[in-house]
Amino acid sequence: MKHLLKLEGMKEADARIILTLAKKAKKTRGDKRTDPGPLAGQIWALIFTKASTRTRVSFEVAIRELGGVPTFLSAAEIQLGRGELVRDTARVMGRMVHGAIIRTFAQADVDEFAEFAKIPTINALTDEEHPCQILSDIFTIEEKRGPIHGKKIVFIGDAACNVPRSWAEAAKIFGFQLVCGAPKEFKPPKIGGSVSWVEDPYEAAVGADVLYSDVWVSMGKEAEAGMREKIFAPYQINRKLVERAKKDALVLHCLPAYRGKEISAEILEERAQDIFDQAENRLHTQKGILEWIVS
Repeated sequence: MKHLLKLEGMKEADARIILTLAKKAKKTRGDKRTDPGPLAGQIWALIFTKASTRTRVSFEVAIRELGGVPTFLSAAEIQLGRGELVRDTARVMGRMVHGAIIRTFAQADVDEFAEFAKIPTINALTDEEHPCQILSDIFTIEEKRGPIHGKKIVFIGDAACNVPRSWAEAAKIFGFQLVCGAPKEFKPPKIGGSVSWVEDPYEAAVGADVLYSDVWVSMGKEAEAGMREKIFAPYQINRKLVERAKKDALVLHCLPAYRGKEISAEILEERAQDIFDQAENRLHTQKGILEWIVS
């Protein structure tokens, strides 16, 4: 049985299968199916403790277009929200649905669910990992700039959060360089090998193939908003920073974007085509993940 709980330990061969399936899904979307689809007859639960736009919509549409039926369950609507143990919810869900997609706070909850549900389980975001986002981002980069191997990916902002943590694992899998431009209080937890950190964002951006940003205030960190915005103020993707990267560098953002904070309004609108292609590619990559996981 396959799961996608994190990128750590994933083989490049498996990741490449997902990306190949994503490419096929994008190319053939809209074509009339001649088969019932790989999820035909299956019901997949989406268990979300955290709010979502792109992740929820992309997975619900992906499941339906692959022949399955999604059922969305917010934590407030099920007994998890009233203190039921994850393992007990998992034991019940495992008897009723064919797979689960979980978006929550603790990585341990996703791991425990997979252990006790004994059905394919996908991590749709935790505080520690965001594997689906990064696989989709790599699909976008390779679609627009060719193989990611050997490229310089520069993350600007909170390098201790889930997105750059998953980027760091991807760097090991795909053989690219990840440079994090971040304040020392928010540097990546693991530095070395293909992952490096510099405090100066402009130094980090030099020669970048891709400039990437995320929100300064992640879900669950709202009480720290004032402090974070003050610390991260110098870490904005703007015209001056983009000029330090390669001339054809991609600018990506996993959204939602707060213009004038982690990215300037000017740069976001200038690079909107790439950023919203990146968002669309979540759908195609989710299809690739689902097809891979049930194969």
